[in-house]
Amino acid sequence: VLSFIIFICYIASLAASFMMAPLLEFLLALFLFFAYASKLNEKFKGAHWPLADFLRCVTAAIIYFAISIAAVSKYSDGASKAAGVFGFAATIVFAIDFYITFNDLVTFLKQGSSDSPEGRKTEDEDSDSDSD
Repeated sequence: VLSFIIFICYIASLAASFMMAPLLEFLLALFLFFAYASKLNEKFKGAHWPLADFLRCVTAAIIYFAISIAAVSKYSDGASKAAGVFGFAATIVFAIDFYITFNDLVTFLKQGSSDSPEGRKTEDEDSDSDSD
């Protein structure tokens, strides 16, 4: 929702050249939302869904921070300022989502590595002692 609001603000502002980033982020978030809602993550196990969500959060936070700085500092109209302020809020929201998704990603990767046969080690292989 925040990405859509930022998109609308950029359309109404002089900084309309920045409108593509919030639009793409909105569409990507919408796709991932419907993918999780329709349980596509359970049907397509080969795709790394937590990694895709993690990368979306990281790139969105970085891009929103950069374009918000540019919109607030370069343009003086109210819509650009509003888009910049909403962009800073979106940066904080995506940073929080980044932290939560990172924890899910670590759990997902640990679960995946414990299922694979080469991920399991015996205690003898794991110890570094030379007490033989």
